[in-house]
Amino acid sequence: MTQPLHSRPPRVLSRGEKVQLTDPKGRMHTFVLAPGEHFHTNKGLISHDDIIGRTEGIIVANTGGVDFQVFRPRYEDFVLSMPRGAAVVYPKDSGLIVTLGDIFPGATVVEAGVGSGALSMALLRAVGATGSVHSFELREEFATIAAGNIADFFDGEPENWSVTVGDLADTLPQTFGPGSVDRVVLDMLTPWNTLEAVSEALTPGGIVIAYVATVPQLSRFVEALRASGKFAEPESMEAMVRGWHVDGLAVRPDHRMIAHTGFLILARRMADGISPLEKKKRPQGATAAAEDVAAWTEPEVTEAAIGTRTAHGKKLRRVMRDAGRRLRTEPDGSADAQPTDVTDSPTSNSTGPKEDR
Repeated sequence: MTQPLHSRPPRVLSRGEKVQLTDPKGRMHTFVLAPGEHFHTNKGLISHDDIIGRTEGIIVANTGGVDFQVFRPRYEDFVLSMPRGAAVVYPKDSGLIVTLGDIFPGATVVEAGVGSGALSMALLRAVGATGSVHSFELREEFATIAAGNIADFFDGEPENWSVTVGDLADTLPQTFGPGSVDRVVLDMLTPWNTLEAVSEALTPGGIVIAYVATVPQLSRFVEALRASGKFAEPESMEAMVRGWHVDGLAVRPDHRMIAHTGFLILARRMADGISPLEKKKRPQGATAAAEDVAAWTEPEVTEAAIGTRTAHGKKLRRVMRDAGRRLRTEPDGSADAQPTDVTDSPTSNSTGPKEDR
């Protein structure tokens, strides 16, 4: 019998690894394996020892006789179930960022707006051990959450990842010299405010990718790229993913889909002193009036303006009153006003404005 050219024994599940159990209804449960421990379900227990030392793709039963499939969690499973301080970039969008942004092994990548770390994980996988990802985040609490999620995902903090708390426009020139960055990914409210620093750091041929939530942000960033004269004609797109129900001849689209989460804009850095080619256009019948342009571009971009839920009116006053009551009821009378984490549900839109929050 001819021996196969490539073969290896299957990887077994070991202590300290994350596993994902799926019940007959499709509900998923993720936990870390530890000898002697048990996973508790509402209908019985599952011993970790029944899983350790075995391969993926097995079926284990709890003490109540309910069967569970056992696999290692995928990237998507981890991202949509991990703790989050800010909305995450959905896997459908991070996949486009990695592929269309040409994130290659060995690349030096700058990310602005680390959020909860979902996109950072995809970027780190793409650059490999020879590349590096440096993240910038305005809010220290988000940077802390992201660091914990990334360490959990990679079973330790990657040596080729670092995070700086601060504004990208101010800190990027202090961190990277001119032309030393291959890719820049912007996930923030006002990416156009960073273009001077980004264009300085990017190498000729490098790519800037922005992830924004609304049409005004999309339009304003694209026009800022064109006005800078340092980037080739930008590309703009969005991704929508629709699953399908397949059961014999009963084949139809799922009733729910992951539709709009954000827009992606990509542009390549021109060489210094070289102007980009102007895109040829058909003559336009009318041009926008100055007041129309001002109404479109001048209002301040805020979380509320792009649809992020914020307390206002009576609800805001009630929240302020409740917060004051809690402070007044402190035993020692002190005002311990620690910030609280805000967790987005997995079904909420990933808006991208993290660095500017």
